Amino acid sequence: MTVDEPYVVQPAAGVYAYVQPDGGWCLNNAGWISDGGRTLLVDTAATQRRALALREAVAAAGVPMPRTVVNTHHHGDHTYGNGVFAPEAVVVGHDNARAEQLAAGHQLELIWPGTDFGAIEITAPDLTYSDRLTLHVGDTEVQVIHPGVAHTTGDSVVWLPGRRVVFTGDLVFAGGTPFLAMGSLAGSLRALELLRTLGAETVVPGHGPLTDASAYEATERYLRYVAELAREGREKGLTPLEAARGAELGEFAGWRESERLVANLHRAYAELAGEPEGAPLDIMAVLRDMTVMNGGTPILCHA
Repeated sequence: MTVDEPYVVQPAAGVYAYVQPDGGWCLNNAGWISDGGRTLLVDTAATQRRALALREAVAAAGVPMPRTVVNTHHHGDHTYGNGVFAPEAVVVGHDNARAEQLAAGHQLELIWPGTDFGAIEITAPDLTYSDRLTLHVGDTEVQVIHPGVAHTTGDSVVWLPGRRVVFTGDLVFAGGTPFLAMGSLAGSLRALELLRTLGAETVVPGHGPLTDASAYEATERYLRYVAELAREGREKGLTPLEAARGAELGEFAGWRESERLVANLHRAYAELAGEPEGAPLDIMAVLRDMTVMNGGTPILCHA
């Protein structure tokens, strides 16, 4: 499988988005904010090679290496490269993101043993927060906001009110299917409401090309579709896999990673059963069901 090279977009003065096509499994977005004297990096990358390429892109922009890295959540595609920037940079994340990253360890190598992740040293956040945190890069205010349990239990939104740019992490997948296995369907809907209140003009999603607030509406439609599919499937006594295999995706059929539907149904079923938001699922069972949905072929790490 071949993918296009990463590229950099500058949506506002001193703000850079680093986009990794095709935005599929393990190909996340990152970005940085710099005033020319200090730099803050949002997320890293899944492999050592890709994290070093991100570092080279920062240098090519003519700005200093970051002194701060903010992780939008704990998943390895957004955090495995932290060690490339530490210890020179302080890693910041939500309290739960630190705990989740340490608990997950080298999880990506277990899921994708055939992928060359390189020499990855798990580097969890040094500085954590519980509700919100404000950082400053020169005259640019950077608000780091926890939206509650959504994609994971430890998500962070990075909002630049003076630049009208938001880094959503994996609350938004532009052109890709949301993934709720480690978070909450109800919480993801609440997170979208929070994002709407910010009034961002440019949305840097966790995966996929830059977009705008219209992405919230598409994501919400999908989440409500999953909720209704789960309600109907549970009433009929169907398993999440049976409900997913009988589903018509409609407008969402063209989104990447459609196999995530069954993972999202596992989460929706758990919430309908009264499980707490973010309560752990059997991830190996979820992965097995996604393999079935993927035509019997294990999902591939695109990195």
